[in-house]
Amino acid sequence: MEQTTTTTVPEAPAVQTREHPPLPASEKDLRWKQASRNPRFRLALIVGGIVLLVAGFFLWRYLGSYESTDDAQIDGHLNAISTRVSGHVVKLLVNDNQFVEAGTPLVEIDPRDFQVAVAKANAAYHDALATAESIQINVPITSVSTDSQLSASQADVEGARAGVSVARQQLEAARAQLEQAIANDIKAQNDVGRYKQLVDKQEISHQQYDQAVAAARSSAAGVAAARASAAAAEQMVSQAQAKREQAEANLRSAGTAPQQMSAIRARAQSAQAQAQQKKAELEQAMLNLQYTRVVAPVSGIVSNRTVEVGQNVQIGQELMKIINLDDIWVTANFKESQLRYMRPGQRATISVDAYGKKYNGHVESIAGASGALFSLLPPENATGNYVKVVQRIPVKITFDPGETKEHILRPGMSVEPKVWVR
Repeated sequence: MEQTTTTTVPEAPAVQTREHPPLPASEKDLRWKQASRNPRFRLALIVGGIVLLVAGFFLWRYLGSYESTDDAQIDGHLNAISTRVSGHVVKLLVNDNQFVEAGTPLVEIDPRDFQVAVAKANAAYHDALATAESIQINVPITSVSTDSQLSASQADVEGARAGVSVARQQLEAARAQLEQAIANDIKAQNDVGRYKQLVDKQEISHQQYDQAVAAARSSAAGVAAARASAAAAEQMVSQAQAKREQAEANLRSAGTAPQQMSAIRARAQSAQAQAQQKKAELEQAMLNLQYTRVVAPVSGIVSNRTVEVGQNVQIGQELMKIINLDDIWVTANFKESQLRYMRPGQRATISVDAYGKKYNGHVESIAGASGALFSLLPPENATGNYVKVVQRIPVKITFDPGETKEHILRPGMSVEPKVWVR
């Protein structure tokens, strides 16, 4: 068997540490009194106190010079893009999250139906325009015609009246001639009776008697002719009066010339109005044709696109949204106790959580009511379960010009604004 030898290593001597006994309380007080009597120590205490007071003052001023909140986010305009006409989508020109400039085409609707409508409206407009022009040309022609007709009717009336006067004078002359013929006939008949007695007594010759008989017959024929002339003169008077009445009727008809002109001018105005209506319909058809190309109203990012090629869309249907990154702001919900010194126009510093960057802005406005009043179920403090809760008031903070030119901020991002109220 092998034997195992054990070697014993001698232990090192323990190091003894020398501990100073604690000073008695009287010695501590003695040292403190000695230090407090030192001018340098006193000066250091005074300087330290002043430094602490100054630091506390500036810290109090700094903490009281701003109001901040973490209940804030970036807001912006969510421009809903909708169609103004219904139809079949044939082209989709943008994708989600694509940046577009204002006026960029977004969607194209089948334009063929609207092109036909434009052609139809154009034809109707030109037809109405030609009708209006033709009626307008007739206005001066009708004016001249009615004026001439009125003048001619007045002349006819004057002529007819003169004709009646002449006919009456001729009638008077015929009647006078009749009376003269009757008187001559009476004389001639009386002469025949006297010559008859004389011829029977053979105091005169038969020749003289025959001459008296012939004269009597001639006077009788003259009476008949005078009666016929008088009757003819009466007929002439009746005809002249009839002509006068006809001329007066024509004059009264011609006297309606102003009314006729008013009527034709009204027809011309109606035709012009009809042409204007057709023109408006043509312009509306052209607008509808333009509306088949939906364009971006503002520059921004395309989001929430719901339209696809081949889809039938209706008027007012939302197709997508465009987020205008050039017009964004911060909505900060400050506690009502933080608004004591807050005013529009005050400078603000905006810290964006997503990028760890700070932006400059200013307070633009303070909301007219707390956010709770605009909620779906506003609080009813008149109930018996009233608990006082500090309300929050939305404050709109806008970025200074040029701060958002990078277009990296998005509505909905969380931010922490500081409004420098002092």
